[in-house]
Amino acid sequence: MPATSQPHPNGRRRTYRLLAAAAGLATAGAMAAALPADAHDTKHSKPLPSRYQDVQLLSFNDLHGNLEPPSGSSGRVTELQADGTTKTIDAGGVEYLATHLREARKGNPYSVTAAGGDMVGASPLISGLFHDEPTIEALNKLDLDVTSVGNHEFDEGAKELARLQNGGCHPTAGCYTDKRFKGADFPYLAANVLSEKSGRPILEPYFVWKKKDVKIGFIGVTLEDTPGVVSAEGVKGLKFKDEVETINKYAKVLQKQGVKSIVALIHEGGLPASGSYNYNCDSPGAGAGISGPIVDIAKNITPAVDALVTGHTHAAYACTIPDPSGKPRTVTSAASFGRLYTDTTLTYDRFTGDIARTAVKSANHVVTRTVAKAPDMTELITKWNTLAAPVGNRAIGYISADVPSTGTESPMGDLIADAQLWYGKGLDPETDLALMNPGGVRAGLTYAAKGSEGDGVVTYAEGFTVQPFSNTVNLQDFTGAQLIQVLKEQVSGTNASAPKILQPSANLTYTLDLTKSGADRVVTDSIKLNGAAIDPAATYRVSTNSFLAGGGDGFTTLGQGTNDLVGADDLTALEQYLLANSSATGPIAPPTANRIAIVQ
Repeated sequence: MPATSQPHPNGRRRTYRLLAAAAGLATAGAMAAALPADAHDTKHSKPLPSRYQDVQLLSFNDLHGNLEPPSGSSGRVTELQADGTTKTIDAGGVEYLATHLREARKGNPYSVTAAGGDMVGASPLISGLFHDEPTIEALNKLDLDVTSVGNHEFDEGAKELARLQNGGCHPTAGCYTDKRFKGADFPYLAANVLSEKSGRPILEPYFVWKKKDVKIGFIGVTLEDTPGVVSAEGVKGLKFKDEVETINKYAKVLQKQGVKSIVALIHEGGLPASGSYNYNCDSPGAGAGISGPIVDIAKNITPAVDALVTGHTHAAYACTIPDPSGKPRTVTSAASFGRLYTDTTLTYDRFTGDIARTAVKSANHVVTRTVAKAPDMTELITKWNTLAAPVGNRAIGYISADVPSTGTESPMGDLIADAQLWYGKGLDPETDLALMNPGGVRAGLTYAAKGSEGDGVVTYAEGFTVQPFSNTVNLQDFTGAQLIQVLKEQVSGTNASAPKILQPSANLTYTLDLTKSGADRVVTDSIKLNGAAIDPAATYRVSTNSFLAGGGDGFTTLGQGTNDLVGADDLTALEQYLLANSSATGPIAPPTANRIAIVQ
């Protein structure tokens, strides 16, 4: 049999003689048997296939229904230049994402597209108003092959997630158009999300992608702590299992089925040492690479898994982390909101059915807005914007300047807390203060008009983008000691390594000393309400949203309140506050975000 020249994973060309000695097989006939069926040609009329086949894996994560280009800092990425300086690039929008993905696939017949969860949830009005049906339609048009679930896929509970997968009209809102919603063309994977009743995954745990003789398995999981970041109602009746244990379990299942090339889609992530999307965390002198939960997860997932697509932290990285055997393994994340996509080359070995790990290459690419818009996505956006316009264009208030959502204490977070205190006093005049979770503040407000509404006008659509969760405003009683404990839980317990600083109403002040550690970072003697020290034995009426009232984000003490009173949703509270306290001639000024004195 003649020698054939075939590509090798290290980029060189190597000649393989199809002989028993070279192949490590007993006979040349056995070697032929090891080749794919379509490679055999007894008349030698067509060439044998290459041993190695490059498979293009395109991936992204944390889209959050951002069909239109996200605004402000949410719509930019930072690029590290060759001279060490950085520049920002406007990025994102599915019209551009579609163009970039379609262009990337050209010349790559073996191409698969996967996602790392949070495709929906906390979405802008164009998607969120319609329970994210528009985003599922967009993902179908993007030719997404598979995605894991993320925590936000559970914002409206398991039944709604099943509807997004399988289709059908919304149970209360009905059908939004004259066509029945058909659901996702791609599988949502939820290997570690089990029904408490059956003990089985609520959706498929894995998916096998096939192209001719090449097959790659995908296992999808969300973070085990999903119940800690989603409302109790959203995860009712569900159990969330350990990510590593689950992935290792299904890797064995896939191997028994003859699938040896495996990718894990994990809605959990880390933080890189640099905020630049093209930061090389594997280069000499790059520092600590990435940190966070994904590091330990990656180090303990079986070597049978060849690559990890991650998410949740909205960070950008394409790094390697050693597997349990010490071999490097690619771990990627493409920021959020459709601003980046990752292009990973997986070199598939037809002889072994596995990925040649030393050949894996991966890089993040910017979804620039300098390319042509995809016409089908423009048509989709126009359709849903037309349906949303009567609701979204309504003015709900006025501001005198931008209200940013960035910082340990943000002006937007403070504004929401002030609104919830004001709304709470309308329900119960005895309401003392309000606290807002930072993760619930999804965007800021911009002074410049986005449409024809005029500068300084806040529209319902803008308010929805800020607070898209439909949490209710809840009033509860706490002792002063409990209130102090709540503030300490910001920087201790599950929040010790990644503090979650609650946004306070204007009448609550204290000092946060970051030179200390754990709960001591909250200076107890500095906590004051209306200028007076908190009395540990007194009772205080606190306004929060339903997520915090259920103990979310690690604030277990907030789940122990008494004398509950449930009001309207949080966006209604913000709308009523803005309408009552601002006008075109007297707009609201952004809070100065000085309620928390920070010592560093």
